[in-house]
Amino acid sequence: MSSLIQAQALPGSSQVVIENLTKQYGTLRALGGVSFDVNTGEWVALMGPSGSGKTTLINILGGLDTLTSGRVVVDGVDLSNLRESELVRYRAEKVGFVFQQFHLVPYLTAVENVMLAQYFHSVTDEKQAAEALKRVGLGDRLTHLPAQLSGGEGQRVAIARALINQPKLILADEPTGNLDEANEDVVLQIFRELHNAGHTILMVTHDPDIARQADRRIELAHGHLHFDTLQHGPSHPLNCPLADTADCCTPVSTDDEIRFDHLLEQIWVCGEEGKPAEAERLHASGPAGKLPVVTEEPATRVLSRMSDLHLVQMENGEVQLTPVGSQRARDVIRRHRLAERLFKDTFSIEDSEAHTQACKFEHIISPELDQRICTFLGHPKTCPHGNPIPPGDCCNGKSKS
Repeated sequence: MSSLIQAQALPGSSQVVIENLTKQYGTLRALGGVSFDVNTGEWVALMGPSGSGKTTLINILGGLDTLTSGRVVVDGVDLSNLRESELVRYRAEKVGFVFQQFHLVPYLTAVENVMLAQYFHSVTDEKQAAEALKRVGLGDRLTHLPAQLSGGEGQRVAIARALINQPKLILADEPTGNLDEANEDVVLQIFRELHNAGHTILMVTHDPDIARQADRRIELAHGHLHFDTLQHGPSHPLNCPLADTADCCTPVSTDDEIRFDHLLEQIWVCGEEGKPAEAERLHASGPAGKLPVVTEEPATRVLSRMSDLHLVQMENGEVQLTPVGSQRARDVIRRHRLAERLFKDTFSIEDSEAHTQACKFEHIISPELDQRICTFLGHPKTCPHGNPIPPGDCCNGKSKS
């Protein structure tokens, strides 16, 4: 068997190098001049609307599709130079795939599905395949057929299969797209463990909460690189006319927006309860499930940034809301408590779960949706816990108790 063609690599170079990648299907250009690198051990969330080129990019990196022009190097292998037989070997040796559709063979057991990946790589080893399933929590499902597995279990079999040949790169295309929340948490925990173990992961996702768990977010739009948090920070457009200059815009990151809202809520509640908002008692992160996933950071550092943005002011260790901060805090509190009321009254969700979901919704409810929810609920005055809901422009004296 011919050896894989190795590209010229410098010491410490990136594991994935993409240079001016173009993919053309007839007159349709799926990718037009995309360039970026991925470091060894990095977890990258690949985002963008449908048709933006995400899956095409993943398929090219995985050797399932070929590039029209440009250069793609993965772990020293230049994909543009590989023949079909060499691409087969590349897929077996370098890449592990995890798809939204699990692609398990229905008449093979879980362990046999994992062994199938070994077959394309070298010699099958049932004991090794069983160990791979045990690592993803399926030691008691070795002989089960796919139809006998839950969605989460099926995806875990697919992950075990992807990892059995110890790939250099894990490519995941919406791996939690068909899972319920409980199974999504289990699968994401496996990816977190893989990341902590040093695996390089490129994951296509539409879910911003999942993307926040990655080291980096890359967004495609119309086949072009649109955002890259490594280059310009979260939500910063690459086509900013002042990019890389002293006047370049530096918008607040999505994670900081969440931290700001979380702190503003705490300060507002302190005011409602007639207590001073002491900086040392505030928290910029919350318990699991009660705050969308963001990296932990001391509240004092976040408050300093909030002070720079004139959201708060500090005086003798006490945090006070500025007029701008007070309005934003009021809006966040209103959205959160309206969401709690919606989940509790309309969907009969338990208090703890209503609070958890409200913590997520408060960051994404638009002013228009805020008013529509309020009107739908009859302009309630309080949340399910009896806390007041600040009235909105839609209320106009129509609030009910």
